[in-house]
Formats: sequence, C-alpha cells, structure tokens
Amino acid sequence: MTNKPVTAVYIAGRKIGLEETPFVIAELSGNHNQSLNTAMAMIEAAAKVGVHAIKLQTYTADTMTLDCEQEDFQILEGDNLWQGNSLHKLYQKAYTPWQWHQALFEKAKSLGLIAFSSPFDKSAVDFLETLDVPCYKVASFENNDIPLIKHIAKTGKPVIISTGMASLTEISEAIDCLKSNGCQQIVLLKCTSAYPASPKQANLNTIAHLRATFGCEVGISDHTLGIGVSIAGVALGATVIEKHFVLSRDDGGVDAAFSLEPEEFKLLVSESMSAAQSLGTVMYGGDTSEQNSKKYRRSIYISQDIKKGQILSEENSQIVRPGLGLAPKYFEQIIGQRVNKDVSKGTPLSWDILGG
Repeated sequence: MTNKPVTAVYIAGRKIGLEETPFVIAELSGNHNQSLNTAMAMIEAAAKVGVHAIKLQTYTADTMTLDCEQEDFQILEGDNLWQGNSLHKLYQKAYTPWQWHQALFEKAKSLGLIAFSSPFDKSAVDFLETLDVPCYKVASFENNDIPLIKHIAKTGKPVIISTGMASLTEISEAIDCLKSNGCQQIVLLKCTSAYPASPKQANLNTIAHLRATFGCEVGISDHTLGIGVSIAGVALGATVIEKHFVLSRDDGGVDAAFSLEPEEFKLLVSESMSAAQSLGTVMYGGDTSEQNSKKYRRSIYISQDIKKGQILSEENSQIVRPGLGLAPKYFEQIIGQRVNKDVSKGTPLSWDILGG
C-alpha cells in the first residue's frame, strides 16, 4: 500500500492535523429535548469545558423519512436503544428546529466556538449556506447519498464524513464525488454506527489505513461510553474527535445514553491533548528533560578503601547508583586489575585509576 500525502484541512482558520491539538466536537443532536433554553445551556457548558466546536443536525422528520406505518419504517426490537419507534416519530422528537439554528450558531461564535451542522438533504444545505457555516458534516447513514454529497461539495467548504457502515469502495466514491465537485479539504471519521457501540467494535487500527489509502485527515466519531476509545484513537492518529454531548444523562434525551456530560467532556479535551502531545517523535537516549536523571543510573564505584597496587575484586568494587563511574558493561574487564594509587570508598572508578 502506497501512502498518499495528506491534504491539509482548515476549518474556520483552524488547522486540522497531527501536529495540532485534536479538534474536539460536541454533538448536540436531539439532547436538548426540544428546549431552546436547554440547547443554549448546552453550548455554554460545552464552551466552558474547552471543546473547539459544536455541531447540530439539520433535518425535519419529513426530509429524513416517510410518515409511514409499514414495517420498513419501524425500528425493530434489538436494533438499538430507539426500538419501538417509527423513524418518523423518532425524528420528530430528535430534530433541532431550523428557526433555532441562527441563534445557536451566534451563541457558539460569541463563546469562541466553531459552529456547523450535518445536513440530511439538499434543502438543509441551502438553508445552512444562508447561515454561512464554515464546513459540513456527512453523517454515517448518509455517506452513500451521492447527490447530497455532490450538493455539499459544490459549496467549496471543508467536509467531514463519518465512514460508518461504508465499504472501502463507497468511501472512495464519496471522496471522488467531493473532489470532482470542488471540495479538496476532507476529514474522514472512523465511526461504528451502533448506539451505543462497544469498544470491541471500534476497530481503531482502521484510522492509519484510511489516512494512507485516501490521503485525508482522519478522526473518530465515537459512540462508545466514556473517553477511552477516543483517547486510543488519538494515539493511533485521530486528529478530530466527535462525541455526543448532554447536560445530564439523568435528564434523558434521544442520545443521552451514549453522550458525555460536561465534566466527562472536560476530561476528554484535556486527555486527548495529553495523548497527542505524548506521541512526539522517534527518540532514544533520553529526552532533554531526562539529562539530569542520567547521573542516577548505575556505574562502577570503589566500595572499600584500597591501597596503591591492590587488585580490584567484587569485594572492593561494586555496580551501584549514581552513574558517574565507568559503565557497568566494563565490570568484568576491570576485575583483577591493579589500582595505581590509594583510593577511598565511594570513588567513581575511572580508567586513570587503573594500571601504571
């Protein structure tokens, strides 16, 4: 497999890349429970914990599915945590009213956050363009909607795509569509489209393969519980993290079960930053911060007072800390050699003490 060079991505002036702090997105989804005040409070809480962006979902029940009671349109038992609903009823409950978008985006911007959305049909893209969003997100269930992806690409703005259930061929088709229609800045998100997902389903080793195969920045859209999978994703090269956000899981919300509360999100932001910083470069021999510690490594010392001409032995010489004498690898070599002067206990052994 030949690694393709990765195309740089800038979202609202912020560079996305391995040399940057991971870009953390708080997905509001429908956890506002149809309360604008709650949605505003979520944005305020997200800003306080240090996320870089908030994301909405732009659809209506009618742009997502048909109002139909046939079995095809029901969420069957065992599918996920929304079982027992019809698709239309679920989306009626979960959608974010379009008339809220401008106020929510303005609130986010006033708090220093980047604000954007996932459009689910062409009309949503056209609407979001009137609000001058800086980028777009394609959800995992829509990554095979080539007409929608083409419409998004023609805005010329960066696009984030959750790979979800897409095959390698389908991902390639989506990327080709974007590039051939004017979008060159693309971020792929490794995503498991299960709600909630298990860590065993994350398959994070795919991150490096996606980067190498498509030459795109790669992140993670994480539906597991907690932050462990996201942090592991950063260690494996994820430059973007998207997690669902809720003020309190106890208050409910359509996605509350697999969403992070503010203090958990705060930990995600700080620990993802630490994980990214810890990657560093390939290095041996100790970092600059370790140089002072080197003197506390082991070396050969005189362990008894000895006289000039006396022979070194395992009784009068010893490998100990600190590391100011000869390296331990010379210990067998110096045993049996004579010292050329009187040497007191605690003297670091050096070659000029020997022979003569």
